[in-house]
Amino acid sequence: MERMPSRERMPGQIEDVTWRMRRGVVAIVAVAALGVGACSAPTGAGTTSPTTAPSAAASTSTPASAPASSASADYTTLGVATDATLGAHVTGKDGMSLYVFTPDTATTSACVDQCATNWPPLTVQDLDDVQADPAVTGALGSITRADGSKQVTLGGHPLYYFANDKAAGDLNGQGLNDQWYAVGADGTGLGMSGAPAPSTGSGKGNY
Repeated sequence: MERMPSRERMPGQIEDVTWRMRRGVVAIVAVAALGVGACSAPTGAGTTSPTTAPSAAASTSTPASAPASSASADYTTLGVATDATLGAHVTGKDGMSLYVFTPDTATTSACVDQCATNWPPLTVQDLDDVQADPAVTGALGSITRADGSKQVTLGGHPLYYFANDKAAGDLNGQGLNDQWYAVGADGTGLGMSGAPAPSTGSGKGNY
């Protein structure tokens, strides 16, 4: 039987096949690139940059500074107010009128218990916690009360508020029971006959 001659590719045919294969690969790559490009948004068209969250420093406003205070909550400044009838009298915190009690001595308060509820003594932790307006001429001092608290004195007179005074300028305790008097700038009671020095008596009373 006659053998068929083997088909051998000539060098020119091999090169032609190789060239066609390469061209096919290039075409496939080009098509793939076009497909990717079709899925991507064109540069500068329809794209939105992600929003950057503002930093804490930029989004937090600086709070307004609180007003500077030269006094603590327990700090008291003695001032002077003027009444149409009494004239100048000493005031304490919030402009409330201050009083003296004639049974007190220069070292002892005779107003205790219910009396001290009706006539709250002006007390401080330390004498440095109170200062006086230049118009106040009496010397500041303090005594130790029976309960151990420190009561402010002016000109040797222990000082008190009156529970029935509700606003600055009130003088509802003036002359009450002839024992309670608004205090003058030098520490003496206003309206007292002869403005006597602190009494040495030991009388006690609610008013």
